Amino acid sequence: MVQPSTLPGMMELLPEDQMVFDTIKRRIEDVFIKNAFFSIDTPAIEKLDVLLSKGGGETSKQVYRIDSSKKNQGLRFDLTVPLAKYVSMYMQDLAFPFRRYQIAKVYRGERNQKGRYKEFYQCDIDIIGNEKLSLYNDAEIVNCMYEALKSIDVPDFEFQFNNRKLLNGYFSDLGIEDFESCLRIIDKLDKIGIDNVKEELSKINLGDEKIDSILSFLQIDGTNQEIIEKLESLNIDNELFVCGLEELKFVYDDILSLGVSPDNIKINLSITRGLDYYTGSVFETFFKEYREIGSICSGGRYDSLANNFTKSKLPGVGMSIGLTRLFYQLQELNLVKGQQTNFDCIIIPMKGYEKNAVKLMNDLRSYSVRCMSYLEDDKLKKKFNYADKLSVKYVIIIGQDEVEQNKFTLRNMENGNQELLELNQIIEKLK
Repeated sequence: MVQPSTLPGMMELLPEDQMVFDTIKRRIEDVFIKNAFFSIDTPAIEKLDVLLSKGGGETSKQVYRIDSSKKNQGLRFDLTVPLAKYVSMYMQDLAFPFRRYQIAKVYRGERNQKGRYKEFYQCDIDIIGNEKLSLYNDAEIVNCMYEALKSIDVPDFEFQFNNRKLLNGYFSDLGIEDFESCLRIIDKLDKIGIDNVKEELSKINLGDEKIDSILSFLQIDGTNQEIIEKLESLNIDNELFVCGLEELKFVYDDILSLGVSPDNIKINLSITRGLDYYTGSVFETFFKEYREIGSICSGGRYDSLANNFTKSKLPGVGMSIGLTRLFYQLQELNLVKGQQTNFDCIIIPMKGYEKNAVKLMNDLRSYSVRCMSYLEDDKLKKKFNYADKLSVKYVIIIGQDEVEQNKFTLRNMENGNQELLELNQIIEKLK
């Protein structure tokens, strides 16, 4: 006999928790649809040369390979690389800007640790342009994610916002050429602290003066407007820096004009996003009172989504919620609660009245009442215990008295009240 067990890094939920998870997922999707994003569904299995198109490194180690004698295949580790392939293949058939969302599972062979999963849901939105893409879309993405997070009643959160051109322009003004190494080190600031960042920067031979300048720059703080004014007062003439500052101001103003509360957006010059394909706006989202759990939603602007698949320039901007991890974190903080069952009532027949229960069930379903009949040959007490265990609010009882009067007994399981009602009254009560 095989001992039942689930692989580490996989989430399985009991029905009451699964209903909560599904409700959260559905609300996020409803917001994506309301904001005019189109659903796509890419395969979970892709060719390895597609998955590894952006290079090997850590990605190559994390890809789950599928043993196949015919082709090198693997499970997708994110939804961005499949999107790049998708847009490259179908660009002649797509209308640009292409607004896409996808909510699906991805797979990563990561080291087992609390709150990290090898199979997990991502909720992605992206807007892709053909050759060009307006900066207005950077704000549009943030506004959509703002509405999505608001829809699922999470704790107060903050989009932390920066621009990679601003950082790279500052490095360039200091005479630093290795932008990528600097960005990757700065991206660790929250995890390793400023002293360790300083030590890491020294290892790439920047010199104390440049390191102190970088750390001073990263710690520019105040209100968003004060940060902008301090950046302007630096009077840096570097073209990339000036462009990054203008983009940051433009996107910030447009985020506010779309209705995102200024309390939910914060310019943070240490936000870089570790992935090397981000080229402009970058975003990380944190719970204000639970910063220690890390980012719950992230993304940014990229100039060349699909340069490994096509010569066409396909700039884009996108953000993603790691839904499985977010749900786990909310559970850990006791911020999600089980909900009542997702149907309206259970019909409980007395012995010999099972066919009457089936007919009533079909009648109610024709009026979009979500219901089931308990048709097992059990004692009445067990039937009511079943309804209690499912947290259903109403049961409908059918027996001799009900059939003779062509009515039904509706019992409220929360307070024990019972009413003898006609079918139309039952429907009105339950809908």
